[in-house]
Amino acid sequence: MVDESQLDGPDAVDRLGRLYDPDSIAVVGASADVTKWGGDVAARLTAHERRRPVYLVNPKGGAMHGAIAYTSLMDLPGTPDLVIMAMPARGLEATLSDALGVGARAIVAVFAGLGETGADGMERETAAVQRVRAEGAVMLGPNCMGLADTSTGLQAVAYLDIPAGEIGLVSQSGGVGEELVARAFVEGRGFSRYVTVGNQADIGVTDVLAGFIDHGPTQAVGVYVEDIRNGREFARAARRVVASGRPVVLLAPGYSEASTRSALTHTGSLAPDAAVLDALCEVAGIIRVATPGQLFDTLSALVSGRRARGRSVAVVSDGGGHGGLAADAVSAAGLDVPQLSSATLGAVRAALPESVGKNPIDFALGTIGPEAYGKVVGALAGADDVDMVLAAGQFGYWQARFPRFRDKVAEEMCSAAAMAVAAEATATPVLLCTAYPDVAAAGELRRSRIPVHRELDAAAGVLARLVEAADRVAGVVEQGGSRADPIPDIPESSGAPVAVSADDYWGARQVLVAAGLPFALGHRVSNEAEALSAARSLGYPVVLKALGLVHKTEHRGVLLGIEDGDSLSAAVEDMRQRLDPPGYCVEEMVRLEKGVELLVGCRWDPHVGPVLVVGMGGVLVEAVSDVQIALAPVDVATAERMMSSLRARRLLQPGGALSPGVVAACGAAAAISVFGAAHPEVSSVEVNPLLVTPERVLCLDARIARAAEPFVGGEARRKTRAASPRVFEAEAPLADTSPA
Repeated sequence: MVDESQLDGPDAVDRLGRLYDPDSIAVVGASADVTKWGGDVAARLTAHERRRPVYLVNPKGGAMHGAIAYTSLMDLPGTPDLVIMAMPARGLEATLSDALGVGARAIVAVFAGLGETGADGMERETAAVQRVRAEGAVMLGPNCMGLADTSTGLQAVAYLDIPAGEIGLVSQSGGVGEELVARAFVEGRGFSRYVTVGNQADIGVTDVLAGFIDHGPTQAVGVYVEDIRNGREFARAARRVVASGRPVVLLAPGYSEASTRSALTHTGSLAPDAAVLDALCEVAGIIRVATPGQLFDTLSALVSGRRARGRSVAVVSDGGGHGGLAADAVSAAGLDVPQLSSATLGAVRAALPESVGKNPIDFALGTIGPEAYGKVVGALAGADDVDMVLAAGQFGYWQARFPRFRDKVAEEMCSAAAMAVAAEATATPVLLCTAYPDVAAAGELRRSRIPVHRELDAAAGVLARLVEAADRVAGVVEQGGSRADPIPDIPESSGAPVAVSADDYWGARQVLVAAGLPFALGHRVSNEAEALSAARSLGYPVVLKALGLVHKTEHRGVLLGIEDGDSLSAAVEDMRQRLDPPGYCVEEMVRLEKGVELLVGCRWDPHVGPVLVVGMGGVLVEAVSDVQIALAPVDVATAERMMSSLRARRLLQPGGALSPGVVAACGAAAAISVFGAAHPEVSSVEVNPLLVTPERVLCLDARIARAAEPFVGGEARRKTRAASPRVFEAEAPLADTSPA
């Protein structure tokens, strides 16, 4: 990995800009055979490029696609700004030397066969990146399908023409990108920029994402990524894009199971990769989706510029069946279908006296003409108590079933125009769900940026994500006035590496006491006599714990409420015979019924670094699964917000105010987050239970698990942050929000 200090420079943004608007282009590996990547890109560029020279390079020379083919880059009559390398991977080094030698400053490597093929390929890829950066150039790929910038007229994507529009897209997969392009042609949408990054050897997803900040042609940004290597920088870039008024929608597969879950702590299972990614999206203001269809549908709705003002949805239908089903789908999506005010209902009935219902609003298509949709939607879109409108039913029925009734067909077209006018005039999101999404009237709505769906759940899901987008944009903009960065930096390692093993409870306890966490009073003992002496100093009742066990409770290695010396002696002997532990811990007995048991833990995630987990604890921790996750380290205020967001918050705050015990618990959570973030050699650290009483907080058990391949000091930070090391946007220094 190249030293990040090499990446600084005043012209960093301009260098990335050469990818999107080069003065000239050369295609190395150009071919007359359009079934090959080089042939397709060459044919596409020579046929459509009007703004800049296109040079074709093929070692055999000759002519192809109506242009001269030069035998090498050295023979070109001009200097190419952008070189597209479409030849086999074996020619990488020679072609790269020629490209940099003639002065190219942007390279697109579309070929595969380097970083994805083993150690040798990785070494060649890394060496290529070093050479590119040493010359102040940039490289997209390898193993990518190219890029397009429709605002500059650049079309350099293999096998695809990219339609112009307002969606910005960065994709690690050419196949997923192609699916979105296919949907765009059907739905009449298009892209401002379309970038596939492939292996992210030099230019990564984060770099491309940062380029959408204040990008005029872009209204919303879609991201498909299989490996978020530098999660915090990715989140910072996304926040800045969102703050510039461009919602970011993320599709990321492979997060349904934790890839690095620690089997030794509950923290790992409660904070799998999927949950961590959700936490990252929340702090970055990103909308996360689960399928390419959801990604495209959400972007399609967002580029209309119409934003949800709230959660209230008015449902319009041409029959009670569709209306009721639509209302159910909207409610299932977490939105409201409220009764409408008398003023709004009056406006609806003035527009269409035959309408019935208070919400959904129904009319019978068989007795009322197709103009009803336009009239009712027009009345609802401007209403104060309506935030969004969903029209559901059989709009387009006449065009699909009885096109010979030209007056009805014309009424449907007029109705579509009326809905479009209402949506545009009021900026109210309007969606149509119909059994006939392919008719001309539906196409008219799409051209007016009104999304058209066939399935109710898809339409309701888009409405819900419009609300989520509005909430997250508002949250980012609101926080934008504060100097505090909600995405904390990973601190440098502090102190000596922790050498505690997962079965060393006493060692974990001592380490965490030094980190500022309060534990119940206790003594480490080796035998019965020492146990009795410790119990006398603490006072009965006491707790006896067998040391040297990862899961003490499961092996009956913990005995609570020991009332006297005889009982303690018997307990020590029983554990000695059954477990033969290396020692014991005798602790004061704390009455659990006087408090609430929590879990606080910190684990290192391979994508975003350390994360704090706060949740309900005790023996039912995984069964209850009431947790909050945040990027670590956190301050006490952040820990308080996490505690207040638990479903069981009323147990902690029965009177509504934070008790001294809860305040202390927030301090303990912040402390464990600071410890975990400063020790990357620790894969996870956990206190469970953390007993919270109204007056105080006590740690009753703890566990520390070391990484299987421990990171030491700064190396952990580099491995976690590695990947997309170049971000071509300078950020002003932000206040340090970590606790002192």
